[in-house]
Amino acid sequence: MAFNLKTFRTRAITAILFVIIMGAGLLWNQWSFFLLFSVIHFGCWLEYQQLMARIDPGYADVTVLHKWGVMIAGWCMLLFLAGESFDILGFKLPAIGLWLGLISLIVLPVIELLFEDNIRLKNIGISAAGLLYISLPWALMMHLYRFPPIHAGQLLVPGLPLLVIFSIWINDTMAYISGSMLGRTPLSKISPKKTWEGTIIGVILSVALVGTLAVKIAGEQWAIAHYHYYIIAAIAAISGSFGDLLESKIKRLASVKDSGHFMPGHGGFLDRFDSLLVAIPFVWLYVMMALSLKP
Repeated sequence: MAFNLKTFRTRAITAILFVIIMGAGLLWNQWSFFLLFSVIHFGCWLEYQQLMARIDPGYADVTVLHKWGVMIAGWCMLLFLAGESFDILGFKLPAIGLWLGLISLIVLPVIELLFEDNIRLKNIGISAAGLLYISLPWALMMHLYRFPPIHAGQLLVPGLPLLVIFSIWINDTMAYISGSMLGRTPLSKISPKKTWEGTIIGVILSVALVGTLAVKIAGEQWAIAHYHYYIIAAIAAISGSFGDLLESKIKRLASVKDSGHFMPGHGGFLDRFDSLLVAIPFVWLYVMMALSLKP
């Protein structure tokens, strides 16, 4: 394929803006973190609903109230797990999330009964699956933010979320490079360009680089054995690879190349965060079960 300067410039500018926005959201303060993942949450939901409507045309007939009601209900999960430090005029986000969530449990069925001409249990199931696939991971990311931050030079950063994000980023980058150079064995028919060689090398390099960097930066700031950093990196890299395949499968069923177009040249929200959606719950489970950290 011939080099296209215009396409390269578009992809480069988009990538730079993406890194700046992500960095600001992750590192500025707790509210920027919450706002960042709230935007990502709704962006992923909009694309998920569009993909599901292509896969099952019956889902395209759900009302606007259904579509936004389930998104807001999912957002309540983020509010509920945000932590008591999130306070608006004396109102704690977890309390707001709890009450909004309870109201949603009452209002959504009423909306379904009053405004849906043809209630399809399949549509309800698709929306419920979206709560598990999209809302739950981002809610758990908010919960990971509640663990003690670490000092990285002059910065006070959310250690666990960054550990997961960097593990996936390094894994994806190294898997792509090594797969392009050494890959011979296709990983799955779902994504023919991915290879076993690239996947294995990507995981190994991600664990080695991110685990070592985490040990060096975090040091003894968390009272945990250093091997936990390497295990978390491994869990994120491996489960993130399955997240990539899952989204590829969904796109194949929907007969689309990209989930959306919010990043020109790079795809949509689900294209950018598919690995995180699967990795976060597995990392969260390990943190809850194996570490002595307490929120």
